[in-house]
Amino acid sequence: MQSHEVLREVFKKTSAKQIASDMNLSLSLIYKWTEPPVDDSGSGANNPLDRVGQLIRSTHDPRIAQWVAEQTGGFFIRNPANLAHPGQLIPLTNDIVQEFADMLATIASSAADNKITPEEAKKIRARWEELKSVTENFVRACESGNFGEVQRAAATTKASERT
Repeated sequence: MQSHEVLREVFKKTSAKQIASDMNLSLSLIYKWTEPPVDDSGSGANNPLDRVGQLIRSTHDPRIAQWVAEQTGGFFIRNPANLAHPGQLIPLTNDIVQEFADMLATIASSAADNKITPEEAKKIRARWEELKSVTENFVRACESGNFGEVQRAAATTKASERT
């Protein structure tokens, strides 16, 4: 979905007039954000979503996306760049379990003195982000059907064992 389409959908539930007032901008500018940009033969204006996207592409810094996500009470997790894997399901599930164990060890070590320092909190956050990344990689591989061969091989083995 294009940024202007996102804003068009948002404005169906939120008053463009209120947004213009809250942001101290003209109502016409707010409506221009919902139109395709000029270079796509529209008359739209470069909207804030486009600007955020440009800033992220320019800086290559995920902290911008993290900040935006935090504004809505969420968090940002980067999608894995490469979903290819050797097809070995057990080692990949073991990776998730190991990452989870590492995160718990970090928490236990940090909490041993019954307090968490800012530095310890950063270590816990780093472990948590790594766990989410490894798990997301696994889930996306599942969703894309990358484990189909493993499932087919297992089904073939079970079928041959029955005969």
